[in-house]
Order: sequence, then structure tokens, then C-alpha cells
Amino acid sequence: MTTRPMTARLDQPREVRRTLLPRIHYDPESFGRLSERIARFLGTARFIVYMTVFVTAWLGWNLFAPAFLRFDPYPFIFLTLMLSLQASYAAPLILLAQNRQDDRDRVQYEQDRARNERSIADTEYLTREIAGLRIALSEVATRDFLRSELQQVIKELDAKEHVP
Repeated sequence: MTTRPMTARLDQPREVRRTLLPRIHYDPESFGRLSERIARFLGTARFIVYMTVFVTAWLGWNLFAPAFLRFDPYPFIFLTLMLSLQASYAAPLILLAQNRQDDRDRVQYEQDRARNERSIADTEYLTREIAGLRIALSEVATRDFLRSELQQVIKELDAKEHVP
């Protein structure tokens, strides 16, 4: 019996999904890249300078502008609301970017570990090969060994010639 992947079948009715909110389709990868770009920008000195200029301008306008042009008087409730809104979006975006970085780090760690295991296996193989070559070379006659054997044979031959 073969199994087929679950696909939309035209001979059966679809499941009815009732939700109060409309379905929003988004690409998680592009959303993740956007969150990383935002998180990267939030961690720069440029962002701090921009926010400082923005808040200073806001405070300056609402403190020193004519009374009829001020849109956020002294307790600066609207400014607090704007900064809270910015922080409520920034924190999850930063966490999403960190999670994606953790995933990349985990993949990199696994690849490094696999590479290290291959290097260790290669090193052990080469060590065994070198040990085998050393053993094989210890059984091979060296030049000095051959010279000493030949000299001994020559002495024996000389000794036989001089024996009456």
C-alpha cells in the first residue's frame, strides 16, 4: 500500500475554519530578515542620536512653542505613549533577530563539530599509516646494515683464503 501526501482533494468538502480575524499570509523568512535589519539599526549610535534629536525636538516644541501650537503639554503623555509603542515593537523584533542568530550559531556549531570529527578521523588514519610505515621500515635492510654484512662476508672470505 502506498501513501500519498496530504493534498487538497476536490471530491471532499474543505474543513470549515471560523476565525474572527482574517488570515494574514506572510513570509516568515522575509519578516525575519526585516526584524534583523531593524534590530541591527536599533543597536547603532545613529539610532540613539536620531531618538535624542526627536525627543529633544518634541520636548522643545511642547515647552517653548506658543500655547495654541503645543500638542502634548507638560506631562508629555503622548510622547510617553509613542516611546512605549516603539519599545513594545522593538523588544519582540530584537528577540526574533536573536532567535534567528541563535539558529545560525547552532547550525555553524554543528558544522564545526562535524568538521572537527572529520579532522580527528583523518589524523587518526594518518597516525595509523605512519605507524605502519615505521613498522615496515624497521624490517627493511638499511645501507649500514648491508655494509656491515658485506664487510663480515669479505672478512670470512679473506679468512678462508689464508687458511692452509
